[in-house]
Amino acid sequence: MNEDVENDEADLSIFPPPARTEPCQLYLISPQDVGGNFPDRLKAALAGGPVAAFQLRVKDVDSHELARLASPLQQICADHDVAFIVNDSVSLAKRLDADGVHLGQSDGDAREARAILGPTKQIGVTCHASRHLAMDAGEAGADYVAFGAFYPTLTKPSEHRPDPAILSWWATLFEIPCVAIGGITPDNAKPLVDAGADFIAVCNAVWGRDDPAGEVAKFAALFA
Repeated sequence: MNEDVENDEADLSIFPPPARTEPCQLYLISPQDVGGNFPDRLKAALAGGPVAAFQLRVKDVDSHELARLASPLQQICADHDVAFIVNDSVSLAKRLDADGVHLGQSDGDAREARAILGPTKQIGVTCHASRHLAMDAGEAGADYVAFGAFYPTLTKPSEHRPDPAILSWWATLFEIPCVAIGGITPDNAKPLVDAGADFIAVCNAVWGRDDPAGEVAKFAALFA
């Protein structure tokens, strides 16, 4: 049986939203274009409120050029005590000595990434709407699992639409943090926060606006 179909059909209603002991946190994902004035926009966003992590997600750019673009962004994150995560590429994460790597289902195994990056780096894994994939990721040593897309999104179109209850299921049974992703805005994030998401990952909701600091502030107010 298809893993995601199996999980979509599973009854998650028996897992009520868990009692939250720590506030939800914001996880920023970069736009495709991180050149030009983007470093200034990143600085502005990080001044808008607490941000736990920033993921460099840039496709189809030469690795040398991407490393050049990453350098000022990584420094800005370090200055603000924000984890700097590289999307997809374990080799680039190793080259940059990034704080971690985020792996899609076709980007390699968390165990292999751990062997290359070492015990202190953060490894996240995309798990779509699948409980099975999430448990596999946890067993492989992932530091967090990501579910989504919860809402329609143009950043990374996805046919997967998990029920927010999958966050409650995960948070109830496992200690590894979970990330909610996909079309999330300050207006629709609350059900995911209430369901138990440890992190809310956003891209266009911040970078697609004229005032990134203001958008980050809206999320900060929601998480308070």
